[in-house]
Amino acid sequence: MGSSKKWQFWIDRGGTFTDLVARTPGGELQTRKLLSSDPEHYADAALEGIRRCLGIAGDQPIPHQEIDAVKMGTTVATNALLERQGEPTALVTTAGFRDALRIGYQNRPDLFARHIELPELLYSQVIEAEERVDAAGKPLRPLDQAALRSALEQAYEQGLRSVAIVFMHAYRYATHEQQAAKIAKEVGFTQVSTSHDVIPLIRLVGRGDTTVADAYLSPLLLRYIQGLRQELGNTRLMFMQSSGGLTSADFFRGRDSILSGPAGGVVGMVRTGEIAGIDRLIGFDMGGTSTDVSLFDGDFERAQDNLIAGVRIRAPMMKIHTVAAGGGSVLHYTDGRMQVGPMSAGANPGPACYRRGGPLTVTDINVLLGRIQPEHFPRVFGPGGDQPLDSDAVKTGFAELTERINAEAGTQYSPEQAAEGFLHIAVNRMATAIKEISIQRGYDASRFALSCFGGAGGQHACQVADALGIPTIFIHPLAGVLSAYGMGLAQLRSIRQQSLELSLDEAAIQTITETAGALSHSAGQELEQQGLAPEQLSFSKRVRLRYAGTDSTLAVELDSLSKMRANFELAQQQRFGFTSPDTALVVADVEVEAVGETGAGVEHVIEPGDGTPQPASITRSWIGGHWQDTPVYQREVLQPGIQINGPAIITESHGTIVVEPGWQTSMNAYGHLMLARQTPVSMSFSEGTSVDPMLLEVFNNLFMHIAEQMGVILENTAHSVNIKERLDFSCAVFGPGGELVANAPHMPVHLGSMGESVRAIITAHGDKLKAGDVYMLNAPYNGGTHLPDITLVSPVFVADELEFFVASRGHHADIGGITPGSMPPHSQSVEEEGILFDGFPLVTGGRFHERDVRERLAQGPYPARNPDQNIADLKAQIAANQKGISELHKMCGQFGLPVVRAYVGHVQDNAEAAVREVIGVLRDGQFRYEMDSGLVIHVAVTVDAQAGSACVDFTGTSPQSTDNFNAPSAICKAAVLYVFRCLVDRDIPMNAGCLKPIKIIIPPGSLLNPKTPAAVVAGNVETSQCITNALFGALGVMAAAQGTMNNLSFGNQRYQYYETLCGGTGAGATFDGTSAVHSHMTNSRLTDPEILELRFPVRLENFCIRENSGGGGHHHGGDGVTREIRFLEPMQVSMLSGHRRVAPFGLQGGQAGKTGRNTRICASGERQELPGCTSMLFEAGDILRIDTPGGGGFGKP
Repeated sequence: MGSSKKWQFWIDRGGTFTDLVARTPGGELQTRKLLSSDPEHYADAALEGIRRCLGIAGDQPIPHQEIDAVKMGTTVATNALLERQGEPTALVTTAGFRDALRIGYQNRPDLFARHIELPELLYSQVIEAEERVDAAGKPLRPLDQAALRSALEQAYEQGLRSVAIVFMHAYRYATHEQQAAKIAKEVGFTQVSTSHDVIPLIRLVGRGDTTVADAYLSPLLLRYIQGLRQELGNTRLMFMQSSGGLTSADFFRGRDSILSGPAGGVVGMVRTGEIAGIDRLIGFDMGGTSTDVSLFDGDFERAQDNLIAGVRIRAPMMKIHTVAAGGGSVLHYTDGRMQVGPMSAGANPGPACYRRGGPLTVTDINVLLGRIQPEHFPRVFGPGGDQPLDSDAVKTGFAELTERINAEAGTQYSPEQAAEGFLHIAVNRMATAIKEISIQRGYDASRFALSCFGGAGGQHACQVADALGIPTIFIHPLAGVLSAYGMGLAQLRSIRQQSLELSLDEAAIQTITETAGALSHSAGQELEQQGLAPEQLSFSKRVRLRYAGTDSTLAVELDSLSKMRANFELAQQQRFGFTSPDTALVVADVEVEAVGETGAGVEHVIEPGDGTPQPASITRSWIGGHWQDTPVYQREVLQPGIQINGPAIITESHGTIVVEPGWQTSMNAYGHLMLARQTPVSMSFSEGTSVDPMLLEVFNNLFMHIAEQMGVILENTAHSVNIKERLDFSCAVFGPGGELVANAPHMPVHLGSMGESVRAIITAHGDKLKAGDVYMLNAPYNGGTHLPDITLVSPVFVADELEFFVASRGHHADIGGITPGSMPPHSQSVEEEGILFDGFPLVTGGRFHERDVRERLAQGPYPARNPDQNIADLKAQIAANQKGISELHKMCGQFGLPVVRAYVGHVQDNAEAAVREVIGVLRDGQFRYEMDSGLVIHVAVTVDAQAGSACVDFTGTSPQSTDNFNAPSAICKAAVLYVFRCLVDRDIPMNAGCLKPIKIIIPPGSLLNPKTPAAVVAGNVETSQCITNALFGALGVMAAAQGTMNNLSFGNQRYQYYETLCGGTGAGATFDGTSAVHSHMTNSRLTDPEILELRFPVRLENFCIRENSGGGGHHHGGDGVTREIRFLEPMQVSMLSGHRRVAPFGLQGGQAGKTGRNTRICASGERQELPGCTSMLFEAGDILRIDTPGGGGFGKP
């Protein structure tokens, strides 16, 4: 394809810089790097780069006849998503689902935010279309075309020109969407995106969001392409897709554009690695705004479900993990901790050294420490765009920041030591990101080479590799512009997918094969239309499989039935650490990828040099904790065969490489630099008597990361939907006395309460604890909450001394009791709620006592219904605990036990100081909170502002109840911890220090501190919500949220299902409440509507925001939701809900939110109001309607 006698331009337009690689008519490569945004000098960086290569002035036309092709990755779509600057779009969706995309999966993004801010919607108007299709693809109601035409005409008259059409189950039955699209085009809409065409895969929310994004972004891309073509004429114009393949501009669409630039870097990494003979690579692409990390183990890794700028994109994208730590990440000192990011200085104003008055950043660290040489950096700064980096501004900035740190922290840093501390923090954040795509997914990072690229990558590659134990680094000659180079090396690719959702058996093979054939024809046809001959194409055909009843899919090559089963089991074992050979497999979807070469050419062998390379200069740089003479080499004069020992600096046109001590650099025959670790890494840290603000931030992050890694293991290896998909679990690290050190932000109701479980184990087994032990507990009266929440506690011994505990808590789908799901609405004793474990020795001496557990699960009048699943989830929790133990051992090995011990205390002291600061501005208050049953929670908060302490006294709360709303004291303490953490409007660690300034009084025998054997199942899910509302009310901070989790379970002999439902949140003095989102003590996910209907004999008739259910006020409360479920066969339905009688309160004159309602609508049409807590049989055709409460308002209207 194309002529070698013309120019080609390969361009990556990034957030900070635009990189360009040009292949001249003679085959030589040239590079350019420009600021992406420089409005004083040019309108478009890509076109300006082409002009500079061709020597054309800005006001002269580009001679497009001299250009063969432009291959480009662009952030135009990404920026439009981030800034919400796309095309105004109308959403057309099935009647009853107008808010399905807005509600999504109902979880909130920031667990501790009082003002919950959800991403701005991409669509500006919703049109509900009367039509319906069932889960099998059978039409139930035809599309009302006349009504839809009228609604679309009205939207068109209002100025809308883009429309996204998303109907339920359109991936199986597309006719209604096709009819709607035809009408939209006839009305005059210029952009019409239909979900069955954009991504024909199951999941209404993901497919819907992707379709809206396609409609929102495609017109913008079209205008951008038209602008380029005005300058480039009929030049072949190709764009990189998020999936890692090029496509003609004619086929480039919104859904494929979002990771356009970063995908080029992954392609460049892989193709250049192949040339160097490296087939296992970890990509480290550090740019100005962020760092992208990726992994290659023989195949491109793609993610199917992605969250980009708050938008769920269900389309194949390169699996790239981004962390907000780039060259432009801002350095700051807050809450006694040195911190890096997440804010970025961007391209404008950029770092302090960019001469635009910007803040200190990671780039400035390297300037100060002599790792970046201004004389070797592009002179593109200042008013004329021709000045070097400003090192004086950097020195002044660090001197001021260091002086402040020393004054507040009592340290004696020099500016260089402070800068090195910030650098250590940044390196740890980037290393953590790589762990998430490698170690957490079962890959041994030490067996990979670190492929370093991006403008800032070479400055930090050795330190990142040392943090991960990676012994080899690969740096291409064009590493500074590798994403742009990757555009030139990329192949044309087209991917087609289709959901099937059928059992994997012999009968399915024909359907799979036929589907793959049709997809191959479509994908191949697209590439042929771009100039490729059929013989130039290759195809790969993949089938995504999953276990029946789960959501996690794995792709295998299309093959025979037996081989696909075997390959799936192998992939399952590697990815999740377990297999279930007796569980049926489901074909989720089929994917076909067509690939065609673009003729980019190959790299050439370079003649080896002779002699030892001579440095261009000797500079002073801060490496290894002190200034030292460091040789500076120019990469362009280095030749194959050289060896350079660190410390050294290698400069090139678009980057700087710092070779740390202990590393050796060599060059292969293609001019690639290969860095290898020659001596073991040695690090030493002093325990000291004072807190080091750098190490404080490092340990805060490390402890939290350990808890998060435990959570990843638990999510990956669990079997139940509750843990694996609803994410109803928590993991935490504790000190030797059971004090919380770090609790990953999983489920709020678990926060703080697991410490009670750990202390219960210490009390019962303290002297008998041994390494490898695991104890099991769900006893509500001895550290537990309610019986479905099972906590596993493991002691951690270091050098034969007990130093830590790790614990994992998971909500088990069933633990026995009088109703399936172990959430009975009317239990009166804990025995009726399931099987109780009180410090049960689950693992001792390395032996898992499975038989003993099974015997216990089978005991009593109400045994567990699915012990196999209990056992499987317990094994997952054991694996999570073991991960925590392993990581803690690594930490102690790296830093030394005395240092780790010291910072266990320091991180708690840091959190304590932050909470004391908040308490100092609070005022005394009390609140009387009435529940639907007439029970009362009374709380009084007394503040000692001078000491920064508070007393939270629940005296006056009702005695324990005969119903199941009793809440063990651990729940009450968790609610107090959550509320006071929410009052801190900054990112601080969640640990026991948050509770140190707070005295909690809970009267024994009360509703919040009941005595055995009182029933407690609702205490965890309902009373916990009431406690948080009461506390916020007493503090006068926030009106009531919905105050319930609206627990719904239904089932029969074949099916069991459980969900909680969102509602409105309360308003505050400066913000409105948020509608249709989970609040306070829960954040569990909701099953997608199409998945719900596929797996259960139900039909979701309506799911929308319950408008005007939030209380009025100067700031209004958030609205609840309305959910209507029709049962297609008889089901036992149970509801456990609150605020059906008492309305969620308003504050300061704000009005109360509306109460919730539960209604049975019989098939005959008769309506029956149901109590908040009920269990009854629904017949086929009956509908359960749930209206969840709104939040209270704040201030007089």
